Amino acid sequence: MAATKPIAIYYEQQNWFKPLFAELDRRGTSYVKIDATAHAYAIEEHPEKSFSLVVNRMSPSAWNREHGDCIFYTLGFLDHLERRRVRVINGQKAFRTELSKAAQLSLLDSLGLAYPKARVIHRPEQAVAATEGLRWPIVVKPNIGGSGAGVKRFDNAESLDRAAQAGELSFGLDSTALVQEFIPARDSHIVRVEVVSGKYLYAIKVHITGETFDLCPADICRTTDGVDLNRAACPVDAPKSGISVEGYDAPPEVIADVERIMSHCGIELGGIEYIVDDRDGQRLYYDINALSNFVADGPRVIGFDPFVKLVDWLEAEAAAAQPAEPALAGAR
Repeated sequence: MAATKPIAIYYEQQNWFKPLFAELDRRGTSYVKIDATAHAYAIEEHPEKSFSLVVNRMSPSAWNREHGDCIFYTLGFLDHLERRRVRVINGQKAFRTELSKAAQLSLLDSLGLAYPKARVIHRPEQAVAATEGLRWPIVVKPNIGGSGAGVKRFDNAESLDRAAQAGELSFGLDSTALVQEFIPARDSHIVRVEVVSGKYLYAIKVHITGETFDLCPADICRTTDGVDLNRAACPVDAPKSGISVEGYDAPPEVIADVERIMSHCGIELGGIEYIVDDRDGQRLYYDINALSNFVADGPRVIGFDPFVKLVDWLEAEAAAAQPAEPALAGAR
């Protein structure tokens, strides 16, 4: 059964979702765009009458684009939707997990999964003391992150102390930061695993340079053999970071871990990143994302277009969210 009400795509950074909008347009799927930066709502509204479902594509990195107000606004809007029984993909539970790197590590710890050792602080003068028991180098990162914003590496206590005293540490929107071990990546890559409907969709290896912590897959526009990806699939404002990407078949134990993590987070659409520590070969999960920016030029990198599979699922979910039609009088 086709949905009779449109799908709502709630977003803040439209450039990332052009391929999604293009696939919806290609099919003629009924949908509406909700730009978080201009959105407002009335408490007495009943959005269940307007939308078949709402897909939350809000990014925690919005504060890096002067849209930090949208982050906390979104929490209220998601509550509004869920109280009215609107089907929301990546609702409050998922978004709250996205918004706290500290909570992500606590979840991994509770599941018995390995992660980079870290301390959580809320004042710069706590930073040096927090490194006790950690291996150097370390990184200091905002609890509410996104796209590597505010992450800084330090190789010794002296440089960290100078930065703390100079006010050079970024604590982000909630004045909370992680002091975390910097992990040297084996073979200079990390792995990102993507899920749709909470299930494994694909994985990629992202070959890193060590010069940036921004590993957004939609902005990585070169393959490992040096070929530039299709510019129609890659945002025109993507940074020239020197990072490259390739498809990867994740092992079964990783797929099981990722699906288990996502189930506990309530994340149906997203990605998880892990790194293999070059010092001891341990796999460490370190980032849980409810905002999934699919890899640019999917057909070339992973052999298929993930946006096709995403819209297949969205259409099915929208149809399933429709109330059953009342039976006709006299029908058998």
